[in-house]
Amino acid sequence: MSRSKLWSLVVVPAFVLVAGANPPAVQAQHPETAKGPAKPEAASDDKIAHGRYIVENVAMCSRCHSPLDSNGERDTTHWLQGGAIGFTSSVPIAEWAMVAPRIGGRPPGTDEEFVHLMMTGISRRGTYLRQPMPQFRMSQADAEAVLAYLKSLPAHPTGTN
Repeated sequence: MSRSKLWSLVVVPAFVLVAGANPPAVQAQHPETAKGPAKPEAASDDKIAHGRYIVENVAMCSRCHSPLDSNGERDTTHWLQGGAIGFTSSVPIAEWAMVAPRIGGRPPGTDEEFVHLMMTGISRRGTYLRQPMPQFRMSQADAEAVLAYLKSLPAHPTGTN
């Protein structure tokens, strides 16, 4: 993958994620602008929906964290359950990850460690993650929404341990 393609597929979406505004998050932070009192379930559902949007449409986590099926498509029965990355760098990179971990259901580490990772790009071991994992710089609200969505998914797909 060329460096410019990497920028267009990984860095630019990450920048958009960090720089973009999100009305649901603003409403959650400023309840006086919302119409009527918010229900706790609705706030949780909004957080999960916001996290789903980030995971599926901005960060596009399934590109690495969901395995390929026999047709070369992302296996939705093992959604975000980890697997082989499926592509390599076109330039030599010593620390290129070949396997992405499971993040659906229960991401590795504690909630605090995962939020810290999404906000700083630094893992629970104190190091940056290997490429092709982007070094996200999410807001705390976005990182918590991503975590809420990932935790809302089944920890193990049907038919596995």
